[in-house]
Amino acid sequence: MRLPVLIAIVLCLIGAGIYAITANNKKEVQAVTTSKQLFVATDGDDENDGTKENPLRSIQAAVDQAKAGTTIYVRGGTYFGSVEVNLSGKKAAPVIIRNYDNEKVIISGRDLEPEEDTALIHIDSQSYIMIQGLTVQDLKTNSSDLAVMGIFVTGESSHITIIQNYIQHIETTSDEGNAHGIAVYGTGETEQIQIMDNVVEELTLGASEAVVLNGNIDGFTVSGNRVRNNNNIGIDLIGYEGIAEDREADYVRNGKVEGNTVHNNSSYGNPAYGEDYSAGGIYIDGARNVTVQDNRVFNNDIGIEATSEHKGRYADNIKITKNEVYENHYTGISIGGYDEDRGGTKNTAITYNVLYRNDTEDLYGGQLLLQYDIQNNTISHNVFTASETGVFIANDFQANANTYLDRNVYQEEQNLDVTWTWKQEEYNDFASYQQATGQEANSVYLEVQYTDISSKDFTLKEGTPAQVVID
Repeated sequence: MRLPVLIAIVLCLIGAGIYAITANNKKEVQAVTTSKQLFVATDGDDENDGTKENPLRSIQAAVDQAKAGTTIYVRGGTYFGSVEVNLSGKKAAPVIIRNYDNEKVIISGRDLEPEEDTALIHIDSQSYIMIQGLTVQDLKTNSSDLAVMGIFVTGESSHITIIQNYIQHIETTSDEGNAHGIAVYGTGETEQIQIMDNVVEELTLGASEAVVLNGNIDGFTVSGNRVRNNNNIGIDLIGYEGIAEDREADYVRNGKVEGNTVHNNSSYGNPAYGEDYSAGGIYIDGARNVTVQDNRVFNNDIGIEATSEHKGRYADNIKITKNEVYENHYTGISIGGYDEDRGGTKNTAITYNVLYRNDTEDLYGGQLLLQYDIQNNTISHNVFTASETGVFIANDFQANANTYLDRNVYQEEQNLDVTWTWKQEEYNDFASYQQATGQEANSVYLEVQYTDISSKDFTLKEGTPAQVVID
């Protein structure tokens, strides 16, 4: 049966994705499918329509009006108070909150007096959100019972991107307080988190971390960030702290920490730690299936650490590769728990890293610290240069199962007493260490030639013996 001509035309238009045949109706469809823009400015008014010419006054007012696909452009200036991101975007229509045309936008907590856990930007159980180009600063507490945060993601959030922001001066002044610059707490199923190209600095953290992912988080990227000058851990991926509602999924997994510059993060003088040098630049605490790659990590207490603080739990399947780890206070890279009441590290590969003159505070952590309960780990193709302590490897635990070392290069030192400690036994020359341990058959102890060590260019000179060994 032939259809009437008008009906046939309508059906053809529907098949082509056009849902009306009049010009007016077509415009209405385009208005729904085109991304919307809202503008915010310090001289705006929340009764305005949010156009560039008639901007809103507060970021929260723009968020409350936004829909999937809205970009909120914030004009330069300082905005006091917090923002609750209470809507989701969609895959093809994310919600974006960002500065306009590289103008400097400050979200300040100067006038807030937190009475509960407080963040200047809070995203709870939302998806497809991007926070970009904002300065988030000046939130403080003196309470030990609550935490303050710059940007905080909680609940069952997914596809959250935090990019090109500047977070500073988030502080707890309590001896037992907590603060974070960027924190993602996966209390429910949380996935696809991206934290990229941010600067996080000058934070007073108490017992907490500058950038942290904790709980039920599956799929993440932490890349290109500069995390510096904070008084505790720089970047932390955590499991088994009871954050997630599903205790079997209470750990961070399946992601990468890549291309970050992490420096000058130390717990020394932090009231929560006293005179301990215990802050990791990058800390993998009970996470699984994580790649830590191409990071530059220096002047922290511990460069990179992978273990679990919970007995019977592990940092598992961690790849620590191609990092430059130098001049950290206690040690360069550490795996295993610090005592028998902690967890450990297993199925982890430490490869193609440069570990240069760590242990600057003469704490005898050396370049590589092997602690309690390490199982089935591979350590190969790394270049080690000792500090004045002369310690290359420190290993004062017997609980060291199936850990394999080979094709490493150790910088020859003419005027330094060097040591390798393996399962509590100390060796003062490389040949004795090789023979007694059965390790490092293809490793060498020789002069290392870097391209330009004065500028911390750790590229090995092409064709030198050290470069040949690790290729």
